[in-house]
Amino acid sequence: METILIIDDEAGLLEMLNILLVKEGFTQIKLAQTGQTALNIVKETKIDLIILDVMLPDMNGFELCLKFRALTACPILFLTARTSDYDLLQGFGMGGDDYVTKPFNALELVARVNAQLRRKRAYIQESTSLHETVSFQHFTVNRMDCQVYRNGLPIELTAKEYHLIQFLIQHPNRIFSIEHLYEQVWDQPFYGDEKTVVIYISKLRHKLEPDPKKPIYLINVRGLGYKFVPHAVKEQRI
Repeated sequence: METILIIDDEAGLLEMLNILLVKEGFTQIKLAQTGQTALNIVKETKIDLIILDVMLPDMNGFELCLKFRALTACPILFLTARTSDYDLLQGFGMGGDDYVTKPFNALELVARVNAQLRRKRAYIQESTSLHETVSFQHFTVNRMDCQVYRNGLPIELTAKEYHLIQFLIQHPNRIFSIEHLYEQVWDQPFYGDEKTVVIYISKLRHKLEPDPKKPIYLINVRGLGYKFVPHAVKEQRI
């Protein structure tokens, strides 16, 4: 059974989320009201998913997310009242995978938690069955360790960034709408929030493209969506 860590300074909200997730069958739940307490838990316990409030008494949730990324690659779901492009970009830039806006619908939160864990299980299973490396002109994807390399050095990708580039690589030259990408990679219904996908595409361009302003891999097809165009691709089976 997966272990979930919930971090929020409101004791009442922590208890409500704990009860909600227990009813959904999650029995391994850790609670923290400060960032430092949460860091200590992550250092001592294998965590499979983190629910993180942006506003904490001892540190900013975005900064805490960055600290988590030095310790774990597990999905991080933000609880936030902030919905501006800048705030979302900051959250994703620090390594967050998804967010729920306060006040939130309990069923939506549960759906997002299940989607993140389901996607994590799927990629763990895939990494054990796909024994191959896919190389392009400017980067390489090793499916065995779910790692992307550039010039022989590992590139730091969040779990969601890896899932997105992996999905696109598996379907070269095929155009996907933002809605389709969201439903396939985030594994949940699309409710019209295009910013999430656009931000993630931008982040991948900055990490993988030789010139992010003139992308050659992650191409926007105006009015239709995005496609992945391979360059000097070759597959090496190990």
